[in-house]
Amino acid sequence: MHLVVFEGSHWASFVPLSISRPVFTIQCGLSSLLEKQIRHIRPTRVTLWVRPALADYCRRHVAPGLGVPVSINTPLDSEPALISSGRALHVGMYEVHQDQWVVVDDGEFIRKAYVKSPGLSHEDVLNRTPAWTKLLDLPRDTQPARLPQYLSDLVHWNEEAIMADANPLLEKKHPLPKGPYHVIGEQNVIVDPKATIGPGVVLDASKGPVIIEEGASIGANSVLTGSCCVGKFSTVAPLTFVREGTSIGMMCKVAGEIANSIILGWSNKAHYGYLGHSYVGEWVNLGAGTTTSNLKNTYGPIKMHIGKKEIITDRRLLGSMIGDHSKTAIGTRLMSGSYIGYCSMLAASGLPPRYIPSLTWWTDKGLEPYKLDKAREVMSQVYARRGRIWSEEDEAVLQYAVEAVRELQK
Repeated sequence: MHLVVFEGSHWASFVPLSISRPVFTIQCGLSSLLEKQIRHIRPTRVTLWVRPALADYCRRHVAPGLGVPVSINTPLDSEPALISSGRALHVGMYEVHQDQWVVVDDGEFIRKAYVKSPGLSHEDVLNRTPAWTKLLDLPRDTQPARLPQYLSDLVHWNEEAIMADANPLLEKKHPLPKGPYHVIGEQNVIVDPKATIGPGVVLDASKGPVIIEEGASIGANSVLTGSCCVGKFSTVAPLTFVREGTSIGMMCKVAGEIANSIILGWSNKAHYGYLGHSYVGEWVNLGAGTTTSNLKNTYGPIKMHIGKKEIITDRRLLGSMIGDHSKTAIGTRLMSGSYIGYCSMLAASGLPPRYIPSLTWWTDKGLEPYKLDKAREVMSQVYARRGRIWSEEDEAVLQYAVEAVRELQK
């Protein structure tokens, strides 16, 4: 079966993460939204319809790891295709009916469609052309995949997504390595043979799986409560609490207390402080003592900026959404529902605003633009600390991010 995963006009609701990556590469649980679709739909080939500026990113960094033939931004041919929104979250297997049909969300957004429509392309989706909106006339169907509206939805569904992603891994788990640590619910614990568990560590999988991937190191007397995952070659400092609903990506350094949060790869929360119900992008550094609030004193719904627009969420527990390459100074206190944009710096002594735009430097003087040359210099220096060299691909993503930010701020 031919699966087409598309980015639509709704990608802007997933800022700041979607500024520098396609929506379908955003992670929830142990894998990206795209990887879940491929695992549960089992296509024979895949086409990705993505913003043109991110097409090369997909060719180099997304397609090679999917395990099926992939094309980027090619129109439909004569073969019937399952067209699926890139923001759909799959947690179970999905069967496709063979007649043409459409699944519609909120009356006008196409979630999925099974069609034979040669020539239909990514441009039709992004521009909502008549060829695209014509699919709304197909017979309506229903399907179980969820359609998140914002990053906060993925944060709140993360624990369930970890459980679903862990099921196939638990069927072929290795025996646990011996050591002076304590395990509760051993049948739900996966520790890679190349991971390291310090003395006094507690792995509590009584309510959900605990997964420690290759090369990860768990410091002495830390407590990990499932469902949670520590990614490849990440380091958990001694005396760290990793609570349920937490996914830590590869090559991260974490400490303090983390609950119901997603931290993508190469990011650091290396010192004490609380991170709750938050989404942290790649290459982020949270200074010592950085702490998030995730609950209002009134216990009411939390407001949050999505770009320039403020929304009232239906969440009473919601921390911070932090974009790639952003940094906080020591002792930073982030209020519930904070938005820290792509590549921003927080370096002041007071309480930050709940909305920090992308490419912004916040000091005691207020908000100032982050000079692009300085941002690039910091990015390349951070890369060098992990043995990576700033490349033309990185420059292209940065330049696109700058343009995307300008568009979103209009």
